[in-house]
Amino acid sequence: MYEKLTPPTTGDRVTFKNGEPIVPDNPIIPFIRGDGTGVDIWPASQKTIDAAVEAAYGGKRKISWFKIYAGDEACEEYGTYQYLPEDTNKAIAEYGIAIKGPLTTPIGGGIRSLNVALRQIHDLYACVRPCKYYPGTPSPHKHPEQLDVIVYRENTEDIYLGIEWRAGTEICEKLIDILNTQLIPQTPEHGKKQIRMDSGIGIKPISKTNSQRLVRRAIKHALRLPKAKQMVTLVHKGNIMKYTEGAFRDWGYEVATTEFRNECVTERESWILSNKEKNPDLSIEDNARQIDPGYDSLTEEKRAVVCEEVKQVLDSIWETHGDRKWKEKIMVNDRIADSIFQQIQTRPDEYSILATMNLNGDYLSDAAAAIVGGLGMGPGANIGDQCAIFEATHGTAPKHAGLDRINPGSVILSGVMMLEYMGWQEAADLIKKGIGGAISNREVTYDLARLMEPPVEQPLKCSEFADAIIKHFDD
Repeated sequence: MYEKLTPPTTGDRVTFKNGEPIVPDNPIIPFIRGDGTGVDIWPASQKTIDAAVEAAYGGKRKISWFKIYAGDEACEEYGTYQYLPEDTNKAIAEYGIAIKGPLTTPIGGGIRSLNVALRQIHDLYACVRPCKYYPGTPSPHKHPEQLDVIVYRENTEDIYLGIEWRAGTEICEKLIDILNTQLIPQTPEHGKKQIRMDSGIGIKPISKTNSQRLVRRAIKHALRLPKAKQMVTLVHKGNIMKYTEGAFRDWGYEVATTEFRNECVTERESWILSNKEKNPDLSIEDNARQIDPGYDSLTEEKRAVVCEEVKQVLDSIWETHGDRKWKEKIMVNDRIADSIFQQIQTRPDEYSILATMNLNGDYLSDAAAAIVGGLGMGPGANIGDQCAIFEATHGTAPKHAGLDRINPGSVILSGVMMLEYMGWQEAADLIKKGIGGAISNREVTYDLARLMEPPVEQPLKCSEFADAIIKHFDD
């Protein structure tokens, strides 16, 4: 079946039902060591994960690791430009859950990004990035502990689909000509806009199918959170890109108010319900006036639209969501993308799950990670309905490779996410406890050590950080 891989002789496959994993007690988990510092990070991560599983279950559960290849290490094994061998994709598809270290960006071979390729090949449509603060971690913010968010980033489309043409090429100029002479003039709202002939062109597809399955998974995650954290915020730039980013917002609300009607309330619905609760005799028009401050300056037609919205909400969900019952529901709201970058810094405790398109989620997850300690402490997962890959969120940092000094926290915390996804919460909790204990005790690698006040004079090696985490399981 495989060209150069030999699966473990013990262990069982993870299977999936309705998009959720069914995990045996001895699952076979493929792993990709990673390039550059992966040579240091992976041994420390595997040691930590195995120790947590053993401590939590006393041998009743165990992971059988299956080494597979991608990146530079794959080229060494399979040949030049073989950055992502077919063996690797077969193993991931067969065994369902995988974990990997950082991968290099290929110089040749036709693959722009191995990470993007893996997501698209296996339809891993949800990039999940939790950003949570561990006490003692150095941060540029005064109160990083207030931030506890999970970014759900759509993984398979937007500009990351990679459909673009270089300026000056025949196809690009042909496309610009079609847009300028045919399509733009046939769309009155575009007026007399024209695209310069020396432009490069990229296509930004946002589909209803992919938007809604992302939001659906985000809402399901919210259902598992404590009541105070049951909130999903749709992040978009729909005030400018109405038919792509604005559509993402609208399609997200549609999922919340149809498929999860009994579990969700939108922010705007909550205003309408709350207004009636405060004043049971409030008229439809006065309710509309309160939810839309510019109501009286609207045209008669637009005022009628707002009034109809109020009426529909009260008619359809007052019985199920009124009388403050909406306070027990998942709150679904939306925020403009540039605004949310500010608000996760100035009002971080107001947010929980951020559901975004691909590019916005890329920026936002890195910005959130910076608040709680940087990418060295940032885990990530790419999840689909039949497969999931957990990964480091930082680069390969080749100048640090082999020095046993890099922070393995990103892959270790990605292992925590993997264990939680598998339903092995007890082992996941031990690692989180161990990391918190090590950092609080100032037992950290150089990247955190130099930022602490006062700086830690003798930082731990990568391997020593793993040992410190394991030691603090018993705290």
